[in-house]
Amino acid sequence: MVRAAWLYYVGGLNQEETAARLGLHRSRVNRLLSEARDKGLVSITIQSDLVRLLEVEHRLEAQFGLDFCVTTPPIGFERIGRRRETTALQAAVARRAVGAAAAHFLKGKLEKGPATIGVGWGRTLEQMAMQLTGVRNPEARFVSLMGSLDRNLASNSFEVIQLLAGRVGGQGHFLALPFVADTESDRDVFMSQRTVAGTLAVARAADLHMIGVGELAADAFLTERGMLSKEDLASLHAAGAVADTLGHFFDADGGEIDHPLSRRTLAIGLADLRETPVVLIAGGICKVRAITALLRSGVVDGLVIDGDTALELDEFSRASNGRR
Repeated sequence: MVRAAWLYYVGGLNQEETAARLGLHRSRVNRLLSEARDKGLVSITIQSDLVRLLEVEHRLEAQFGLDFCVTTPPIGFERIGRRRETTALQAAVARRAVGAAAAHFLKGKLEKGPATIGVGWGRTLEQMAMQLTGVRNPEARFVSLMGSLDRNLASNSFEVIQLLAGRVGGQGHFLALPFVADTESDRDVFMSQRTVAGTLAVARAADLHMIGVGELAADAFLTERGMLSKEDLASLHAAGAVADTLGHFFDADGGEIDHPLSRRTLAIGLADLRETPVVLIAGGICKVRAITALLRSGVVDGLVIDGDTALELDEFSRASNGRR
């Protein structure tokens, strides 16, 4: 019942496709979906704990020293190949699925009382904010971990925090700055402002940080949006960078890379990030290498990930460990 509900409501498959995937008649799928609604299984999110990939979760927890790992049910994309259009479709489905799971996780935190949540940016965090419903907490605070005023994107930190605060009736604290300063001296001036220092103080005192991860590819989000130039990307590749979060760059082994670009970003420092529990919200097979690198950095304490990517991550990380 849970698998049918997830494939239909989150995976975006129709009843016929869902029936084919599960090896059932369409009439049976129709009855399962009806029962799922009657039993309260389907609301804004799908209560899918019964079909989480528990064995994979436990391996990832052990391998990367995580406090917890939450996976969504796999759709089956790991068996379909690597055509560009298939990868893009999987990434879009993964963002919705992980957004729903992350919203359910965050809702549980907010239901317990006052909470301060540090928030990064990205399309998966945007999905989390869009799918957060059914909780009110006027004592909740959402604070930006990075400059919020680069571009008018629904996935930038300002928009994500504004949406989260509006959904729960809480407060939003923003770093009213660009994400990247023109020069290092400009960054120093920005960071010395009292309003910036005040927001960063709230971020450092947060109960939890929720972040995403970017892959440093030619068609990656940062590159497509013009926030990384071709020259920046080539320079980062030459330095060995494969992943980024909040303007910090990492090599395949999780080591931080000291790059001129990271010295111009306006965001919470990596040392500060390590002082607060960090949950990585990530999905998409295309990000497996980047996710592995960030998990190896030791920054992340918890992981929310889609099932297809979790299976690939498990296989990739074990294979790469065997070669190290």
